[in-house]
Amino acid sequence: MADAGELQDDGLDSRLRVHRDAIDALDREILARLNERAMHAKAIGELKAGGGGAAYRPDREARVLARLCEHNGGPLSDNAIIGVFRQVMSACLALEQKLRIAYLGPVGTFSHAAVARHFGQFVDMLPCATIDEIFRAGESGQADYAVVPVENSTEGAVGRTLDLMYTTELSICGEIKLRVQQNLLSNAADIGHVARVYSHGQSLAQCAQWLARHLPGAARIPVASNAEAARLAAEEPSAAAIAGEIAASIYGLGVLAAHIEDEPNNTTRFWVLGRQSVPASGRDETSLVMSAANRPGAMHALLEPLAKHGVSMTRIESRPARTGLWEYLFFVDIVGHRDDPVVAAALAELAGKAPFLKLLGSYPAAST
Repeated sequence: MADAGELQDDGLDSRLRVHRDAIDALDREILARLNERAMHAKAIGELKAGGGGAAYRPDREARVLARLCEHNGGPLSDNAIIGVFRQVMSACLALEQKLRIAYLGPVGTFSHAAVARHFGQFVDMLPCATIDEIFRAGESGQADYAVVPVENSTEGAVGRTLDLMYTTELSICGEIKLRVQQNLLSNAADIGHVARVYSHGQSLAQCAQWLARHLPGAARIPVASNAEAARLAAEEPSAAAIAGEIAASIYGLGVLAAHIEDEPNNTTRFWVLGRQSVPASGRDETSLVMSAANRPGAMHALLEPLAKHGVSMTRIESRPARTGLWEYLFFVDIVGHRDDPVVAAALAELAGKAPFLKLLGSYPAAST
């Protein structure tokens, strides 16, 4: 006679089997639907090849992801749905054209993570040593698209990116916002054995208070990237790096302390640069750069058209114009697409007032 424990185990196994059989059947159905989707994507790619259309359509992707989130009834979160379908779209796009994406390398940087998040894993990633090199890769055609950091919520604007946007022929096609979670990585047995901390200068600044509390005696050594910091830490038993989790797995380091950034909502914003003009997606931003005449009230006059037409400005940043002493350029982000009637009217009026005006691009706002 079976005891109560055996009967209970049999009952649990039978209940588990029901769910596992259902999952197996659903997996087969999902597989069939994925391949059906891929066949349509491949057919679209063949049609585009004849007409010269761009394979990557950020406006279309943004609308697809927004629609999926609208229909999402859970229990998967919207972020989880976006992550899954980013990979699906990446795999399908690779059947049309495998994109080459330039970014600030080496492998393991937050820029690398931003590319993977936005474009998925089915692209060729081209790591570049500097922001200037990223721009050159996009401008020369060595890369189909270039991903550049624009600003960090803690440390502010990336000046070199803004300076190069003034002269480049590339346009902004998309936006990525990446939550930056810093970790102390090392092969040391514990924090007490860490004598040196390597990281990019911005990451050291983002973790300054944590380092002061937990590693007051450790030398802080800025290097070119967080990935380079992880490589150096992997070679030195008493060294640590501040970097993301992806660097830990790439360079074989342990996580001594996780999420050590001083600001819990620390986020870096990236732009995707390319040569195409992106149609409206329904939730867009427009970026521009302009100059102001050197006279009282000039800046107010330039901002007045935005207020007059009800266009919201989300960011303004000044940079030296490099054309004369105390002359500045102003980088502005506004809500809406350049083809939206109110935005178009405001930009037309602004063009008549600004000594210099350049539209950097209209693009879908980051989905997460």
